[in-house]
Amino acid sequence: MNKKLISLIAGAAIVAAATGCSQTATSSVAGTSSTAGTSASEASSTAAEELSGTLSMNGSTSMEKVIKAVNGAFMEKNKGVTVNLNLTGSGTGIQEASEGKCDIGNSSRKLKDEEAEKLDATVVGLDGIALVVNPVNKLEDITLQDLAKVYSGEITNWKELGGDDKAIVVIGREDGSGTRDGFESIVMGDKEPKYAQELESTGSVINAVATTDGAIGYASLANVDETVKALKVGGVEATEENVKSGAYKVQRPFICATLKGSDNKLVKAYLDFILSEEGQALVLAQGAVPVK
Repeated sequence: MNKKLISLIAGAAIVAAATGCSQTATSSVAGTSSTAGTSASEASSTAAEELSGTLSMNGSTSMEKVIKAVNGAFMEKNKGVTVNLNLTGSGTGIQEASEGKCDIGNSSRKLKDEEAEKLDATVVGLDGIALVVNPVNKLEDITLQDLAKVYSGEITNWKELGGDDKAIVVIGREDGSGTRDGFESIVMGDKEPKYAQELESTGSVINAVATTDGAIGYASLANVDETVKALKVGGVEATEENVKSGAYKVQRPFICATLKGSDNKLVKAYLDFILSEEGQALVLAQGAVPVK
């Protein structure tokens, strides 16, 4: 074989080898890209499926409307999540959360020092405590000082406050209620309350006031309806705006209490959601005052 032919054959072999390497490299890169794309898709799918399970909460009846609205939206966004809600009062919710019996304890009062040793308190909204009377009551306004006298039994007739000659029926919540704790801590000072009726839910208080002539009660502003009349306190109406500005003095926080150091992903996701723009809009829509 002459030298010229040998050179031609060698050159063809080199070109073929180079072309093969180029195709192999291209195929390898394409394969990597395809594999990376699949991995990203699987990761996304896994992340979406990761938020699943059951979230349990217990606590405040005053927070019922707010929490039910948020729970519904949260489950709609996270199809694999179920939120179980019990409404047995702030005290029970806090106790169960501190004992690990529920994931979130809903409270319509601040945590006490001993409770805060075990629990973190996330404020998710603010709420006015409205002083409600029967709609036929002529009184429109009451001072904090007179409220304390009414609830301690020092004032027993509406005529002493400029109303009709009618006995005052003092209605409140049961011991352990966040609404009761909030009301008494703001209004009563060192006076002891004297209740004619101690009821176990916000709805029960509103119903009792609506159907009892001469009654007065306190209830979450978020739950006040047309069956009762909310009094001004010190000349200030119980409105969302006055609660947010601090002008209305009888108010308290809505809290989600969780165990300190918890790494529960559902709890974190839920708290992130309720504090998000969408979550806070739901808080507002249910009559409470958003914190963001």
